[in-house]
Parts: sequence; structure tokens; C-alpha cells
Amino acid sequence: MTSRSLGHRAPLLWLVLPYALGLTIAHVTDWGSPIALLGSAALSTVFAIATAGRRPRWWMTAMVITGALAGIASYHLHRPQLRVWQELPPREARLTLRVDRMFPSAYALRVSGLATVIDADAHLRELTGQRIYFGVRHQPEAIPPERSAQIRVIGVLAALPAEPEVNTFDDYLAGAGINFRLTRGQLLTTAQPASAYRQFCARTLARFNAILGQGLETKRPELTGVMRAMLLGQKHALAEGQSELFRQSGTMHLFAISGLHIGVIAIGVHALLTLLRLPRSVKYVTSLTLLWLYVDVTGTMPSAVRAFIMVAALQTAFMFRWPGNPLAALAAAAGVVLLFAPMQWFSASFQMSYGIVAALLLLGLPLAEIWLQKWQPFASLPKVTWRWHHQLIDGAGRAVLGTVAIGVASITVSALTGILFFQLFTPVALLANLLLIPAASFVILGGVASLLCGLAGFSLGSALCNHATGMVLWVMDWLVRWLAELPGGHWPATFAAPWVGPAALAGLLGVMLAAYGEGWSRRTGSWWPPFIVVALTLIFGVKFG
Repeated sequence: MTSRSLGHRAPLLWLVLPYALGLTIAHVTDWGSPIALLGSAALSTVFAIATAGRRPRWWMTAMVITGALAGIASYHLHRPQLRVWQELPPREARLTLRVDRMFPSAYALRVSGLATVIDADAHLRELTGQRIYFGVRHQPEAIPPERSAQIRVIGVLAALPAEPEVNTFDDYLAGAGINFRLTRGQLLTTAQPASAYRQFCARTLARFNAILGQGLETKRPELTGVMRAMLLGQKHALAEGQSELFRQSGTMHLFAISGLHIGVIAIGVHALLTLLRLPRSVKYVTSLTLLWLYVDVTGTMPSAVRAFIMVAALQTAFMFRWPGNPLAALAAAAGVVLLFAPMQWFSASFQMSYGIVAALLLLGLPLAEIWLQKWQPFASLPKVTWRWHHQLIDGAGRAVLGTVAIGVASITVSALTGILFFQLFTPVALLANLLLIPAASFVILGGVASLLCGLAGFSLGSALCNHATGMVLWVMDWLVRWLAELPGGHWPATFAAPWVGPAALAGLLGVMLAAYGEGWSRRTGSWWPPFIVVALTLIFGVKFG
């Protein structure tokens, strides 16, 4: 079939996928030293260059080997484990930490986050350079630290297990490249305050919180909490029970600042700058600058950074009039992220966000196009003779078919990742996302409008935007409660063995790539292989109840 969604090429995948395979191999084994692996990767690269253009199969094999060896070496470089600590009991430690990331806390005198050890007592100097999780208390008069601050702490230090239990907090930390936990600690002093830029980000975030509460927080605090969670990624702002309702409906992803948020905001900013009739280059720089400030102010969450990189790649292609290729942009974004933060490969947010976006590009858009080609409600009537009701029926049908195709593609991935990361199978997720994603897009745009009004000093405008957004949030809250109560809408579920979930997800995406490369032709099973993979996994690889 003729399709604008098929035929896109992403040569970078020949490096990204083997690199990810190398990360996986290093995660489950302890093979090779980084120096030897990097040397072997360099030799393989030389061989690939030497055979390029003359022996394609040798070149391809060499590039795959290069990517895999680089992935194994990168894992060991970014998570240098001190094996001897696995044998040692927890102990008291005094450390100087550089704060890399702060976690939101519901407790006023407790802070936690991820940090890098920059100094330690003489008998603990081997910890210098290690990344750790810290959870400490501070005095009421002390100022909580921000990112980039250097703090002196004391607490109980323990090494993470070499193989943490799946879907635990230790498993999350290990996937982030963390080897140690410091808990039951006390913040002694701030050795160096956060940089001026980080303090600016903290002040801006506090102002964002205040703006999103104007006119609404005193009347409907639970709706304000949902709006702050959706716009600022502050899941702790959700009222008791709300997190579980969104999880049971398969829509918890709405509160992770990711592709939906960055995409909607990018469209809104682009429309605003277009109205201002700015030159193309100024619009390009201003748009990316504002998007990055939003990402950085809200905490530089990995999912937001990934989405920003992909949007930046697409806007750069548009700016320089390069051929638009969302699949290549996705591969480039994944490659950049894994190059600088390879441990994200093991995070739930990386696998869910990139898996779903890949399903949308590989399956959703081509499926939507073929359905729309077959949607001919008034084929016997020339379009010039159509009246308003013909236009309405045709437009509504196209909107529904396109939305359902996108939803069907995303559900193939979320059906597996929901079980893998949340131990829930949510058949209601397709309907929930069809209803809530458009509403969430309106909430994001309304929230951004409120922030712009507030930053401009137009408090009344912020209050009006918040009230309008609050009405949509009230409807969303009602829908989520109704969906969560539907019989059979969600089921507790786990995979029969720990390897089943990752293997099934990898197999699903592999099948999609292969079928996409063949244009979803009949010889590769047409559109059925992804759904067969999911069905077989649910039947034979999942324990329900």
C-alpha cells in the first residue's frame, strides 16, 4: 500500500540495538574489563570501515559487534561495583555528596535523592565517585538542598544487592546505576550551596506551584493536586487513593512528564510564536529554550529529557528542511540517552515510553492510514456535493478510526509493561486512554496558559485557566473512578518467570520492526503478528489473580 508512515529508515538502529543488547548482557553477567572491551570495539570499528561498501554483510556484522561490546563496556563504566562491599554489613559513614537529583517528599524535615560521593573519611575513600541514594533528616532552620549542592551527611551505609528483587525500590536504584543506600541519616551541613541556575529553577518551580493553585486550591485541593501532578510531575500531590485509581485504569503514565506533555507543550509554544510572527530561526531557538527550561525546572526527569531530545530532533529537521523521519528521530533520541545515561535502559519509564512510541510509529500510524483509506462513507457522492452532515460523519469517523488505531498499537505494549512493572493487567486501559488522553492534552494546555498568565502578572487569567482546567479534571476524576469499578477492568497479574516479561516485550518490538520493514505485507502475517505475540504471552506466560 502507499503510505506516508512506511518506508522510513533509521540506520542508527544498527548501533543502538546492539548497544542495548550489550547493556543487557553486562547486567546479567560479569564478563570482561572495560578497557579490553573498548579496545575490541575499536578493532571491530576499523574492520567495519575497511569492509564498508565492499562486503555489506561483514560490515553489518562488525557494526553489530562494535555496538554490543561498547554496551558491555559502558555498563561497567557507569556502574563500577565494589564487589567486596557485597560481603560487608551496613555501617555508619560520614560522606560529602553532590546532589544530582531530588525526590519529592511529603515530610517537611526529610529529604532524599540521588547523589555522587565526592569525599569520605579516610577508611571509605574507595567510595569516592560512587553514586548513591540518600535519605536524611535536617534541622527545622536548615534550608533543604537543591541539585548541584554539596552536603555533608552521616547515616547508615549499605551496598545494594548484586541482584535486587524485581520491581522493588532497590531494583529501580540498580537500574539507575546506584550501588549504595545511605538511610537513617542526618544532614550535618551544606558544604557548598546549589548553583545560581539551580536556585533559579527551584524558585521557578515554587512559583509554578503557587500559580497552579490560584483560585482553585482552597475550593478543590484534590483537583489542584492532580493538575500539579500532571503539569509538574509531582505524583505525591495526588490525594490518597487517586494513584491507585489511575494505575487500575492504566493511565498512570499521564503523570510522568513524557512525550505527551512535551509534544502538547511544543505544539502550543509553536502556535504562540507563530502568532507573534517571529522569524523561523528565532522561533526555533526560543521554542527549544522554553521547552528545556520546562524540563529542567520540573526536575529533569529522564522521561522528559528523552521526549525533549526527540522533539528537538524533529524541530531541527523542520528548521533545516531535512526530510521528516520520526523513526530516525526516535532512534537518535534513544542513542543519545543511552550514550550518556546507559542505566536508563533498565528503567520502567524508558521501556514504557520508548516501547509505546515505537509501537505508535511502527504499527499505529500505518494501521490508521489503511483504515482511513477504507473509510468511504459516501463513496457514491462527489465531495463537492457533500452537505454539513456528510462532512460531520466523515470527520467523526476519521477521528475515531485514527484514535482507535493509535490506542490499539499502544495497548499491545502497555498490556505487557503493565504486568511487568505494576503487576496489573488492565483491559480497560484502551477505553480509558481513548477518553482521557484528549482530556489530559486540554489540561496540559490549560495549565501552560495558567503559568504564562501567572508569570506575566495576570493573576485573574491564571485563576480562569485553573477553573476551566479544574472542570475537565473533575470529569477525568469521575471517569477514572467509573472505569476502575468496571467488572474485569483490571486484574492482578505476574509473569510466570522473571525473564518472560522482558523477553516478550523484546519479541513484540522485534516482530513490529520486522513487519514494518516488509510493509506489513501478507507474507509476514499482515497486521496479526504483534497481537499473536501478546495473546500467547498472556495465555502461557502470565499468572492471573
